[in-house]
Amino acid sequence: MSDGLHGVVVCHGDLARALIDSAEGISGVRGRLVAVTNTGCDRSALEERIVEAVGGRPSIVFLDMPSGSCVFAAMRRLAPLTDVRLVTGVNLAMLLDFLLSGDVSVDVAAGRAVETGAKAIGLR
Repeated sequence: MSDGLHGVVVCHGDLARALIDSAEGISGVRGRLVAVTNTGCDRSALEERIVEAVGGRPSIVFLDMPSGSCVFAAMRRLAPLTDVRLVTGVNLAMLLDFLLSGDVSVDVAAGRAVETGAKAIGLR
């Protein structure tokens, strides 16, 4: 993992690993995303998994839903950190944009994730 901005994908079950595998396979970029699952743990253990994955580094934490165990655990432990942003509703498009965005700030990366993720949802 690089010393720059990285992503942590926190989801229920195996969703985080599946999204990361797909994004890395499409982009060819590896090592910028870490998967965290809530499977087999209580809230305290989930909080520890998230904190460990962030590792004190500038991060975007991508979460599967805007409420529930994953987001509450992340908010509780990461709120005081000024170089971490939480983005809910993770999808493949936002992870691809993150992997291909290069060296940007946490605020720029979070804004891009929200914009890209929203654009990827729609009817045609």
